[in-house]
Amino acid sequence: MWRVRRSAAERSGALRRAFGRARLALDDPVANRQRGPVSSSRIGFDPNGPALGHGVYGLPHTPEEARVVLIPVPWEPTVSYRRGAAKGPAAILRASRQVDLFDLHTGRPYEQGIAMLDVDPDIVRWNAEACAAAEPVIAAQGELSGDRDLEARLATVNALSRRLNERVAELATRWIERGKLVGLVGGDHSAPYGTIAAHAERYPGMGILHVDAHADLRKAYEGFTDSHASVMYNVATRHPRISRIVQVGLRDMSEDELKFIRESNGRIVAHVDPAIADRLFEGEPFHLIADAIIEDLPEDVYVTFDIDGLDPVLCPNTGTPVPGGLSFQQAVALIGRIQKSGRRIVGFDLNEVAPKDDHDDWDGNVGARLLYKLIGYALISHGSR
Repeated sequence: MWRVRRSAAERSGALRRAFGRARLALDDPVANRQRGPVSSSRIGFDPNGPALGHGVYGLPHTPEEARVVLIPVPWEPTVSYRRGAAKGPAAILRASRQVDLFDLHTGRPYEQGIAMLDVDPDIVRWNAEACAAAEPVIAAQGELSGDRDLEARLATVNALSRRLNERVAELATRWIERGKLVGLVGGDHSAPYGTIAAHAERYPGMGILHVDAHADLRKAYEGFTDSHASVMYNVATRHPRISRIVQVGLRDMSEDELKFIRESNGRIVAHVDPAIADRLFEGEPFHLIADAIIEDLPEDVYVTFDIDGLDPVLCPNTGTPVPGGLSFQQAVALIGRIQKSGRRIVGFDLNEVAPKDDHDDWDGNVGARLLYKLIGYALISHGSR
């Protein structure tokens, strides 16, 4: 399903209204600050000072007392181009301690408490086993040709992927039932399948905002049924309670994926990158484009964000970079417009952050800051209802 473009007259009127309101000013984010039962004023904790704690963003909160619980999932067996996404959670955790806790868009999201769980050792082990099994299958591009060894390896990866999905869904459900706002930090984009499934169960009728360079609608890829290239296909086909999937930033897809979108009867809506660029080139303000995207979503929204949905200048080491994409400011504006529309962000994930090495924090830095914006706007969206 494709959005109907605005007429020239509508665009002109929108421009006049936008420019008429334009002014150089700093909105007071204090008006949007988060209030909650968790105090951030523990002895020795200064939100304006350097991060001293080992928690995400240097915060002292435990998962039990935090309002926001993040699940780290270092997973990447089906990555088809460049590895590194499994290092994403650690890179984001490390870089998060350099993020100022006072946020110019969302105020003080840390006040309600944010905690990242320890990495599940089973997931680390499964990832190592699955990566080792997947390598020859990927090298053969999924052409098994009756090779029993390759078939066995493929079966191993698929079985371990199912175990991952079950474990992540179990973890997410456990914390959702405790009243937490749950997010996931991947890992490749197959990592959050279980989190999406858990939220779909808790919030029937929810929609998904999917930001990505790729549609991820392939029916398996290289034989992997739970590939990072298949996650949205699996979500769409296995979870009928999800009312709509709205995709943004797509600029690399197969004809079969395009056909799948067109045959979804409007359940999947694609706002492709070239169409967004055309509207920007013609002078349409981005906030109007963002509002048109948000209009396609129901009241409850889950955000799944592949970092390659951004301009690859911001994520140069991600596994499958594609020229084009959103700027950081556009991505933040898009997320913010969900909250400003009165919709509720019920959960979220951020995936495919891949540091070049353990000493290169650029990708992790961008990821940590985008994650903080997601958290902040999600908290405000709950407080405004």
